[in-house]
Amino acid sequence: MFNYNLEPDSRIYSKRMKNILSIAALSGLLCVVIGAFGAHGLKPVLSPEMLTVFETGVRYQFYHTLALILVALLYQTNQSKWLMRSAYFFLAGIALFSGSLYALTLSSIDGEALRALGAITPFGGVCFIFGWGFLFWGVRKGK
Repeated sequence: MFNYNLEPDSRIYSKRMKNILSIAALSGLLCVVIGAFGAHGLKPVLSPEMLTVFETGVRYQFYHTLALILVALLYQTNQSKWLMRSAYFFLAGIALFSGSLYALTLSSIDGEALRALGAITPFGGVCFIFGWGFLFWGVRKGK
């Protein structure tokens, strides 16, 4: 009547890994597209300071895209809830940190940048910190 099998279902794990890798691949693609857009399309219209801000967003998105790939590969052999949390925090960090920097720079094209968007950026940084912490814990503790 009841299934007391406590072994992990490998189909769930492989689906999670596939999802993380798919999102990482899409994020990597977006890094290249957004970076090229910044280098070729935004360079003539942004101040050097805002171009540096934009490049920072692309760079951190790329770093954490690689971190997502690492998490997915580690998850193959260590189905740790901490690794999944790490992936979620890396994704949130990319959205908040890089996303707010992209929005900040794009808002500066018509004149004064919406500096309030810069208030979101540190929350993304905190997500990155938690992501790396959960990655560390997932590797050390296992499941």
